[in-house]
Amino acid sequence: MRRRGRVLASADRALAAAGQASQRGQRRWRHSLRLRLVTLFVVLAVALMAVFVGGMKSALSSTGWREVARPLLVDYMDRVVVELGSPPDVARAQALVDRLPIALHIEGPKVNWDSHPGRSDRRGWFSDRWRERGAPDDPWFVRPTADGHRITFGWSPRMWQHQPSNADWITAVLALGLILLAYALVHKLLKPLDDIRKGADRFGRGDFAQAIPLRRRDELGDLAHRINTMAHDLEGMLDAKRALLLALSHELRSPLTRARLNAELLPDTPEGAAERAALLRDLNEMRDLISDLLESERLASPHAALQREPVDLTALVREVVAEQAEGPQVQLDLPEALPVRPLDRTRVRLLVRNLLDNALRYSAGAPQPPRISLHTEGKGVLLEVRDFGPGVDEAQLEHLTEPFYRTDSARQRATGGVGLGMYLCRLVAEAHGGRLEVRNAQPGLAISALLI
Repeated sequence: MRRRGRVLASADRALAAAGQASQRGQRRWRHSLRLRLVTLFVVLAVALMAVFVGGMKSALSSTGWREVARPLLVDYMDRVVVELGSPPDVARAQALVDRLPIALHIEGPKVNWDSHPGRSDRRGWFSDRWRERGAPDDPWFVRPTADGHRITFGWSPRMWQHQPSNADWITAVLALGLILLAYALVHKLLKPLDDIRKGADRFGRGDFAQAIPLRRRDELGDLAHRINTMAHDLEGMLDAKRALLLALSHELRSPLTRARLNAELLPDTPEGAAERAALLRDLNEMRDLISDLLESERLASPHAALQREPVDLTALVREVVAEQAEGPQVQLDLPEALPVRPLDRTRVRLLVRNLLDNALRYSAGAPQPPRISLHTEGKGVLLEVRDFGPGVDEAQLEHLTEPFYRTDSARQRATGGVGLGMYLCRLVAEAHGGRLEVRNAQPGLAISALLI
């Protein structure tokens, strides 16, 4: 049942991670600068086209153009009336309608003829369209004849019939091609932004070996050059900091070593033995404090470099437990077939030892000894150390991994330590891309470290 629960929990976490990745992808696409620029270009092109078409339509439909076209049309319609004869010849009118895209309506004392009888759509008739605009009843496209007939001109219905062609598809394909071409050009133009983003990620991880490539000599190229300069300066500052840590370590440990040697040479008398033991205890505590401070400073930096190597975590835990005087009492729940993982052996050993020391320190008088368990979780491995002691107040749980925090100063001082052990454990777990969690197990305290 426990294994099934772990499998279900892993599946839930995998689904949640996939959902978060999908949401990140959608946000990245929604906030893409390339897409927004191309959209801006398309909207601008459509707006310019609408303004142009609207302006041309307004210009062509203005009174000035109508006045220019009116004499030409009037002269043409007068010639057509003459050609039809008096009275109008229906055969000639039909031939004219068949040859030209016009419509004719003749009414009079002798001839009443319509080129399109029963037509419901009258929008092609000039007279109707003119009346809709409030024109007088005798416009220039209605021509009377000498024998009393009235000939009305209009457009043929075939003028409004859509002729099937591939022009629409060709236009759509060309428009889509232009949009894709614009996106490709914008993508190429903004390519340095991808290099800058990748370079910033490398610099954030402390990898200064590869600079950002300078592709062009424009604003983006200048920005990449400035970031490279900043990264070079940061690398120098970090190197100076590491050199200072090494020098500090040497300068502090050397006098401590000499003081320890002098303490060992104190007279072997009852008074001297007690004084020597107290002095050695204080010197050992100072040595451990300096070591923990230096290690915490190295791990607290985001540029901490781990010396990863293939590590059998099960064997490493057994080695650390065997080194403890109370090691045989510790309960082990370790899988035999746990895969070898790339970890920093020295720092993981420090993590296991500190967690085990903490569990043993507060298990005195507990109903059972501490328990260490290992199991895989996602892409990492989860190490859990649980004691069966009194536990910790809920209000103090979130402070246990802070530097120099002690739940009980007098008891912590008596049992050793200055409050850096749990802080170092958290830094080791985070340096490996994982996390450290502390919870009350009722009874006792359970501390789990995820290593990736």
